[in-house]
Amino acid sequence: MEKNLIVILGPTASGKTRLATRLAFEFNGEIISADSRQVYRYMNIGTGKDLSDYIVKGRKIPYHLIDVVDPGNEYNVFKFQKMFYEIFNDLHVRNKLPVLVGGTGLYLESVLCEYDMPAAPINEEVRNDFCGKTKDELQKILFALKPQLHNRTDLDDTERLIRAIEIEMARSAKNISTPQKPEVEAAVFGIRCERELLRQRITKRLEERLGQGMVEEVVNLHSAGLRWQQLESFGLEYRFIANYLQKKITFEEMKKKLNTAIHQFAKRQETWFRRMERKGVVIHWINGDDYSSLKEKVSKIIQ
Repeated sequence: MEKNLIVILGPTASGKTRLATRLAFEFNGEIISADSRQVYRYMNIGTGKDLSDYIVKGRKIPYHLIDVVDPGNEYNVFKFQKMFYEIFNDLHVRNKLPVLVGGTGLYLESVLCEYDMPAAPINEEVRNDFCGKTKDELQKILFALKPQLHNRTDLDDTERLIRAIEIEMARSAKNISTPQKPEVEAAVFGIRCERELLRQRITKRLEERLGQGMVEEVVNLHSAGLRWQQLESFGLEYRFIANYLQKKITFEEMKKKLNTAIHQFAKRQETWFRRMERKGVVIHWINGDDYSSLKEKVSKIIQ
């Protein structure tokens, strides 16, 4: 079957979005984001949206699954997969090349490995049973349902724990119905950066984002009604800045610890991609910013 989806993956700060938008520019494509945090409105600097990357030679490249939900609302891999299929089908009807780009391994894998994702509506009976339980008790219940838990952020917040339990209970239920999936035949390209270069990029980018007002962004989100605990569940930048704003750590401690944590996160992303390869996903690796090599490989696949 001909390839009908291009996937560009890589660790944070690897430059994957710039490469993906150049591809979309040259091959009549549109971007589908596979980033678990860029879906949220008003969370711009901390999630690294860098919307200027979507303008190539003066032309705005259309993108999807960015700014689609408010921070107080739930978004998960089930919703991502459902929305991805809807966008994928629409792009093919319009003769556009879908270019899926991101570093959230779980979201990428849900498409590339065709996860069966059952609908999991709010279960008031479950919520009533679990409302008095401690975080530790809820964690034990979740691990009993899903020993290999990949989305560790669910462990940090009671509401997310209960929601994760609901989803796993729906997944294990009999006679569940899952949405019909389109036929996806993906060509997957990974962006590989030299370790020291990636470290430099991460550190430089953190300095830039702090200078752009990342702390003020978290202040505004808290003022708009997001609790500290909610902010901490949105990932590293929001967690460490929330701790700083609560005076649990100094600014310098926040910056140092956040920088280290982002480096560790990039390593975990690379580990996930290797795991995807072991599961049978073929990833064609591109060195750094070698766009010409990427373009050549894509040209042979889709033309």
